[in-house]
Order: sequence, then C-alpha cells, then structure tokens
Amino acid sequence: MTLREEIAKRRTFGIISHPDAGKTTLTEKLLLFGGAIQIAGAVKHNKIRKSATSDFMEIEKQRGISVATSVMGFEYAGYKVNILDTPGHKDFAEDTYRTLTAVDSVILVIDCVKGVEEQTRKLMEVCRMRHTPVIVFINKLDREGRNPYDLLEEIDKELSIHTRPLSWPIGIGSEFKGVYNLYDKTLQLFSGDKSRIAEDVIAIDNLSDPLLEKYVGEDFANKLREDVELIEGVFEPLDINLYREGYLAPVFFGSAINNFGVKELLDTFVKIAPFPLSRQADVRMVNPEEEIFTGFVFKIHANLDPNHRDRIAFCRICSGRFERNKFYYHTRLDKKIRFSSPTSFMGNEKSILDEAWPGDVIGLYDTGNFKIGDTLSEGEKLQFKGIPSFSPEIFKELVNKDPFKTKQLEKGIRQLTDEGVAQLFVQTLGNRKIVGTVGELQFEVIQFRLSGEYGASCEFRPLNFYKACWFTSDNKAQIDKFFNAKTNNIAYDKENRPVYFAESAWMLQNSQESYPDIKFHFTSEFAADSSSKVLQ
Repeated sequence: MTLREEIAKRRTFGIISHPDAGKTTLTEKLLLFGGAIQIAGAVKHNKIRKSATSDFMEIEKQRGISVATSVMGFEYAGYKVNILDTPGHKDFAEDTYRTLTAVDSVILVIDCVKGVEEQTRKLMEVCRMRHTPVIVFINKLDREGRNPYDLLEEIDKELSIHTRPLSWPIGIGSEFKGVYNLYDKTLQLFSGDKSRIAEDVIAIDNLSDPLLEKYVGEDFANKLREDVELIEGVFEPLDINLYREGYLAPVFFGSAINNFGVKELLDTFVKIAPFPLSRQADVRMVNPEEEIFTGFVFKIHANLDPNHRDRIAFCRICSGRFERNKFYYHTRLDKKIRFSSPTSFMGNEKSILDEAWPGDVIGLYDTGNFKIGDTLSEGEKLQFKGIPSFSPEIFKELVNKDPFKTKQLEKGIRQLTDEGVAQLFVQTLGNRKIVGTVGELQFEVIQFRLSGEYGASCEFRPLNFYKACWFTSDNKAQIDKFFNAKTNNIAYDKENRPVYFAESAWMLQNSQESYPDIKFHFTSEFAADSSSKVLQ
C-alpha cells in the first residue's frame, strides 16, 4: 500500500467530555463495535465493576475516573482507527489540551440529562482555536433527559458551533425505542443488553413505510416522521467541508452503556472524518505525504507497566514512514536515536510494530531523552508548534517522609513531572522542591503513584503563592537587582530556567512596574531564543 493510501485510511481522534458524561464508556463501546474487545467494562455510579480497558492505572481503577490519556487502535471497515481517550476531570485538563494537538478530529460526549457543562465549554474553546472538526454524541438517552431540540439549541449557543443531527432518538428514558440514522436511513431498535452488539438494524428508506409502526408503534412512528420532517426543513444539509473546517458539528444520539447509537456514530465517522493533514512547524508546513519521516512527542508516561518500570514517549507521526531499528534525529538534543521496540497500543496492551504511518501514535521506550514537545525527523532541524503549557495554579512543597527512600523519591518525582501531570521547581537554597499543578487531585495522584510505583513516601505542604512566571530580559543589571531582591521567591524549572513565585496579584503587578525591562511569561512556551536572554 502506498503512503497516500495509508494516510487516506487513517482516522485519529480524541474523545472529550465533562466528567461522568460517558466518555470512557463510549470509548469501550467503539472498541467493542470495532472488534478490538469482546466485553466492555461496565461503569455505573462512578464505580468500575470491571475495570475499563482504557483506564489502566491502579488509581483509575479504584476511583472510577480517567486521569491519563490512553491510546487505542483498531481496524474497522477498511480504516485504521486511532482513539485517544482523554481525562475528563478538570484537574487533568492540561493533559487533554496537549492530546488535542495530536488528533485530527474529536468526538465530544454530552450527557442528555445535564447538557453542556463547564469542562465541555473549555474543551470546545481549544477545539475552536485549532479549528478541530467536532462530532457530538449526546449520551444516556435511556435516562429521563432533556428535549433533543433544547439540547441542540444549547450546543449552538453555549459552544458557538452550528449543529446538524445525523441520527435521531425515538423516545427517551423509559420510553426509549431506538435511533433512526438520518445519514444512511436505517433504524436500530433498543434491546437493553449491555454486553452484546445490537444486531436489530432495519433499513427504512421511506419513513411512510408501515414497517415503522410494526417496530416502534403508531405514536412513536408518527412522532419520528414529524421530527425528521422538521429537521430536514430547519437544518441545512450536512456540508462535510464545513465540518472538517470546524464550523459545523454533526450530532448523534444514543446510549453508550447500552451499545446504542454507537455503530451509527462509528460508521459515519470513518466516512466523513478527516485523514491526517499538514501540520505547522517552526520553519515550514509539513505535509503528511512527504517521504521523509517527522513526528512529535505529546505525552510521556512512566511505569505504563509497573512490573517493568518502563518509560514511554507517545509520538504522533506527522509525515513519511516510521521504521523500526532506523536512526532518527532528535532535533532538541541534536543527536540520532534508534528504536528497537516501538509499540502500538490497545489500552494497556502493547505490541511491537515494524512500521507506522502519518496519523498513527506510537510508543517509544525512553531512558530520559524525551520531553513533551520534542520533534523527531530524518535530519531536518524543525520543531512542531502548539504544544500547550500553563502556569500552575496551586503550589505545594514536596516533603520526604522516609530518608532511606530519597533516591526513589527523586527519581519518581522527576519522572512523573516529565509526564506533564505537574511541574517541578527547585530552590537552590536547601534543595527545596515545589510542585505546581492546575488542580488538587493531581497531588493525590502523584502521592499515590510515588508510593505504589517507586516505594517513596511523601507529603505536600501548601505554599501561599499566587502565580509562577518565567522571566527574561536583556538588561543584566536589572535582572541582577531582581534576583537579589526576590531570592526567596525564585526557583528553577526542569530546564534550569528561573521562575518567579508571586505571593499575590499586587506583588506581581508591583514587580512588573518596578522592573520594566523584565518580561514575565505565564507559559513555559516562550521561544527558545528568549531563554537565552535570561541573564543571571
């Protein structure tokens, strides 16, 4: 198969949602319909009866939440589907934002009972910023939820995106009868069997066919006819180009836990979702059909398999063909690296691969060479753009509770912060370690994993800091003066760049006014050129 054919068959997307909307359940059911698994894990009342395939970390199994991005791939109807299941919890939004840089489209899951929620809005802001194509799946139709028309209106208004239903529910809650696929004119009847794939799919090209009454009853048949007539009259026909440009969101209805509406979603998704497209690097646009390989690291995960203490970098392939045992150029380190055991993923199951293509996400075993945002090529010096990074919002001091495990704690906190779950800052005086996060739950996860994976015992002591910001300047005298005045509020990040910890908004404003030649940065993404201007 040619490079162009390999690209055309790939569909790489992320699944995003507010917590508890059913995102991980939908992921499982897509895998079920794709034949990648036989029985999906059932998630009920935030407890996992059988741990979900995509939630492989022990804390996820105990808490019933997703706190790390999982990568899963499978073949379906001649397409290679790559799913990136993201954390739903807001404390791990940064991992989700980074994951959105590695996908070509997303499926947004919305709870039909709760509608659009806070995290849904934030995630859609990132999608709009990148013009990422979005398909909406309105979930939990087996519950007594809101009117479908009201939900569509809310999505249009709250998420600033036009919608176009491609399937439509017949009834809701206790009267949920099934889903009619507006895209390919088929009817799927509700069975309520959570463990199997529903086979009751009936082709009904003409809704006036009396067969409709036979399957759903006269009242529901008439209501469906009215709804479809209204939809076709009010909503514009599906424009695939508008969808792929991020302006129009096709909408599907269903109940993921009951396998309902999922097949319609998957069948349509593989037909209309974009294949891998060109990506912007710092020096030029990279076309996926280029023969030369390029890719970038968007996530690092230590101890994916706790039994082997491994460290894996997740690399999205952007162009060319990746080959096992071939040397590739690490642009930041300016050196070549060979990968003897690159892997593909299915949840926590991994297998060695010999080749991969644009759109694929591969795992590269790493001994500490990679950081999030690193680029691989076949020799060209370039850097892919747009890996988001944020100034932390909560700061705590890491305190070692077992001096005999100091080395384990050092190794563990550095590896876990390499994953991007949190940021680590070190103050020179006393080697004081400060961990910064965007949410409280991250500290619990770090503490849990340090204990379980590294045998290290620690606690976190709150620090009264308002904001952490990097700073640069060409004025050496002013930088020296700032260092002398703010010694107790300065630490160094993992790149050994100085970071200023402001104790309040007023203190930050005062520093900006008192040192006008110093630029304060609220993201660590400021240009590499700028870091050379940090004079000490």
